[in-house]
Amino acid sequence: QVHLVESGGGLVQAGESLRLSCAASGSIFSIENIDWYRQAPGKQRELLATITKSGSTVYADSVKGRFTVSRDNAKNTASLHMDNLKPDDTGVYSCNAFIATMRKSWEPSPYWGQGTQVVVSS
Repeated sequence: QVHLVESGGGLVQAGESLRLSCAASGSIFSIENIDWYRQAPGKQRELLATITKSGSTVYADSVKGRFTVSRDNAKNTASLHMDNLKPDDTGVYSCNAFIATMRKSWEPSPYWGQGTQVVVSS
């Protein structure tokens, strides 16, 4: 059994920063790519950032230069550091990780956390 938990959301003012965390636990063999998504009210879920196991990163244009994704492979955690937040950044942030378990070490599967709410006031 594998669990993914996000934390760090909250209410901030425009221009402020926030750091989200994503922690994986359970019978983990390895974690491949980790993605961060945002679900804004009334909008489709948006892929914001991806970090590979080796640390390569890709960002959506909407957050490039403001958000930074990182991970700690030894601790099975990932973070999303968000600077210069805007009201449009409001939404539920979720991490999605491709995890190979001890029972199926050859086949990573996607796991989702429950999400954490971020509200940016103007």
